[in-house]
Amino acid sequence: MNPRRDNRNNRVALFDGIEEGGIRAQSLYSSSHEIDEHDNEQAMDGLQDRVNLLKRLSGDIQEEVDSHNRMLDRMGNDMDSSRGILSGTMDKFKMVC
Repeated sequence: MNPRRDNRNNRVALFDGIEEGGIRAQSLYSSSHEIDEHDNEQAMDGLQDRVNLLKRLSGDIQEEVDSHNRMLDRMGNDMDSSRGILSGTMDKFKMVC
């Protein structure tokens, strides 16, 4: 599965129905500008879905960050090990010269 496509689909799902300035007015208010309970519940469900999506995305981001931190720690340890080996090699080379 393509992670870029998943991210794009997640963004579309997250921001679907949102315009500049907030959620579309027609989904929250009836034509007489009175709050329609059904529309209000639908808007709340939509917001809840978006919150759940954000929660999943933030969890995925946390997992990715943790994975990269582990990889960087291993690389740092490998570099320290290589530095020690190279230092020993240089000491032996100095003794030869």
